[in-house]
Amino acid sequence: MESKKMVMIPGPTPVVESVRMQMGREIQAFGDPRFVKDFKGLIDDLGEMMDCDGKTFVVAGTGTLAMEMAIANTTKRGDRVLVVSHGFFGDRFIDICNAKGLETDTLQSEWGKTVPAADIEAALNSKDYAVITVSHVDTSTGVAADLRAIGEMIKKFPKTLFIVDGVCSTAGHYENMPEMNIDILFTGSQKAFGVCPGLFVLWANQKVLERRKSLGTIPEYYIDMERWMPVMDDPVKYFATPAINLIWALKESVRLIEAEGGIKARYERHLRHARAIQSALEAIGLTVLADKGCRAVTLSNALYPDGVVDLEFRKAIIEEGIIVAGGLGPYAGKMFRMGHMGNIDANDISAALSSVERALHRAGKLEKLGAAVGTYLTEIAAR
Repeated sequence: MESKKMVMIPGPTPVVESVRMQMGREIQAFGDPRFVKDFKGLIDDLGEMMDCDGKTFVVAGTGTLAMEMAIANTTKRGDRVLVVSHGFFGDRFIDICNAKGLETDTLQSEWGKTVPAADIEAALNSKDYAVITVSHVDTSTGVAADLRAIGEMIKKFPKTLFIVDGVCSTAGHYENMPEMNIDILFTGSQKAFGVCPGLFVLWANQKVLERRKSLGTIPEYYIDMERWMPVMDDPVKYFATPAINLIWALKESVRLIEAEGGIKARYERHLRHARAIQSALEAIGLTVLADKGCRAVTLSNALYPDGVVDLEFRKAIIEEGIIVAGGLGPYAGKMFRMGHMGNIDANDISAALSSVERALHRAGKLEKLGAAVGTYLTEIAAR
């Protein structure tokens, strides 16, 4: 009998039954008053979740499209952008900005570390930047930026907008726009919200809306905020067909977050499990790439011991019941990346860690089984 395969990559993440049920609902017209009410309720709930004083956009597309929307609506050709990159996906902003004809400077950290706020401040003092981009969590490295420290520092530069890529952090890490001085935050449905891929959410505050208005006509079409604003205010209006069942699924995800106690309680759960998982990985001889002071709570990137062949290990771990992701960039073939975000629970995590142990045992790199799961369960019980 074929064993169940659990997806434990850094997205898409496992989707719980109540969210899947929404995906299977009978379709409604996008102008149906029942759907319009659901869509507007979701938009309002998401805005309240992040204390956004501007607009919340829920649009069919990926996180990369959200990156483009953020840049397209805040800059014009010739503007300067400071990209703070903590890995592979932070670097993606460079290509987006170059395609837009922007003057782009980049601060890149060593993989596993973050760029200090003092270095960012020095760069901002050197030139006038229209925006700064920071990935809260970069899945290639498993690090988390200190948004609160960066946001506080950026108050010294009121003309520079603070854009945060929350694709692998939002609804797992704690984020709040006014508390952290964030101007734009965006994410994808398939990460810590625990929904299927296909939607992005972008929050833009009043400063951003004023910047967008000052730009006049922009060359972009689908991602022009001004084309979407009437729909977000009143979803009975039409610009492009909404992803109806995905919107229901995201609405159910938001209900689950509220039932859990809100975004702060959800972060605290992610934090407890993440630190226990990372201790468990270390207990069986694996090294977590990210420094302890900046480890994400939504995923862990574990370096292989000498002698482990990446493809063989990941094939073995699939046979043991879970799917993890390989390393990227300079760490391709040198580590695996395990997601642990969204609506997964201790049973899911215990099963995943057990599969890691068995795969290492098969590779001849672990003699006794049980240390990872035991460490995880002990730490969770103590937290």
